[in-house]
Amino acid sequence: MVKKFYGILPILLTLLFEVVATGGNAQEPDQVYYSNIQSVKLNILGNQLGYPVIRLNSSDQLELHFDDREGGTKAYSYAWQLCNADWSPANLSPMDYVRGFTQQRIITYRNSSVALTHYTHYMQVLPDRSSAPSRSGNYLLKVFLNGDPNQLAFTRRVLVVEEKAAIAVQVQQPFNNQFFNTHQKIAFTVNTKNLNLANPMQQVTICILQNNRWDNRRVLQRPTFIRQNTLEYNTEDESVFPGGREYRWLDLRSFRLQSDRVDSAQYGNTYTNIFVKPDLDRNGLRFVFYRDANGMYYFETLDGMNPYWQGDYATVNFRFKPPGGIPFTKDLYLFGELTNYGKDAASKMVFNKETKLYETNIWLKQGFYDYGYAIKQGEGDAAYYSLEKTEGNNWETENSYTVLVYYRSLGGRSDELVALSKVNSLTGRPQGPY
Repeated sequence: MVKKFYGILPILLTLLFEVVATGGNAQEPDQVYYSNIQSVKLNILGNQLGYPVIRLNSSDQLELHFDDREGGTKAYSYAWQLCNADWSPANLSPMDYVRGFTQQRIITYRNSSVALTHYTHYMQVLPDRSSAPSRSGNYLLKVFLNGDPNQLAFTRRVLVVEEKAAIAVQVQQPFNNQFFNTHQKIAFTVNTKNLNLANPMQQVTICILQNNRWDNRRVLQRPTFIRQNTLEYNTEDESVFPGGREYRWLDLRSFRLQSDRVDSAQYGNTYTNIFVKPDLDRNGLRFVFYRDANGMYYFETLDGMNPYWQGDYATVNFRFKPPGGIPFTKDLYLFGELTNYGKDAASKMVFNKETKLYETNIWLKQGFYDYGYAIKQGEGDAAYYSLEKTEGNNWETENSYTVLVYYRSLGGRSDELVALSKVNSLTGRPQGPY
């Protein structure tokens, strides 16, 4: 009886370890669970606008920044969770995809200074030698309190790629007259020479992102043509995106020196309120090109030296005037990285019947912000945000596209990310600025 117990004990401990390390049930990507957590930014080291992508077994590094408005010092830790192409948890133990410790303490922090708002800024460079992914694929970076994965503070997506395939991609103008002036088509080929492909329809999954957005991603399972080791994708429906328009901008690098988009401001001993000029819909307006950050933002301050712990906060009030002052039949959202692409609660705007304006206010740190207005379509996993009625769609718009190639080997238990390619919609276009 004792021998049987000791034989079962290691199995029970392994199962318990896996549940603790993964936090039990799956968590939603790019979600903040505590209201005191602000300004979460995960990007390529030294590039605030660089999406978190690293090459497997390389020297690539990311930097994580976030603020705790409650101040003080807390025990934050992080862990990696491997996911499949659809972001469902992979059926693997953390020991199978993490090299080193499955949990790592965040020990770099600093209290705010100069800023009117008090907070504690936390920072982590990752991966490090103590904890790093050992497989390619989609990873969920989970940050939690007191070494307890159930006290989850927030999650962020990370892509780890092992280049086993090659992609040739270009942005084209659709042939379909319905989309010719408003949409952009992504056509590409994938060289699978180094992959053991028996059934490309089942083993290969393609995901296309526009401006790093996941809500309107395109997922392709069937190539248009298969030629020996080359998969060709060239359709007029599955890989076509609305072009949108260059994002609106808001310069908040200084709260005292008000930029052109600021209408007014209120200054108190413990607060700063910024009122942005009311925005109008741009659907139907003539297209005008200017450089933007494709919906992202970066921290910067003109009132201090370091934007991470000397940057101040303000309550920023946004207002949008719908056509004719008539509210939309569906919900309107302030959209962009500043609201986690519509996921933050404050991103949903409320229509004021007296002013006939949509209104919302959010807590923002000093920096330069891109944003837009979007109407939510659908619910649940099928939900996405449309900018058509508020911003308009134009074929000429500059957009960044990312093509991801996932591969699952025969008998494999997780999806590998075997290729990643980025392309700008202006690349190769006559007289384009790039």
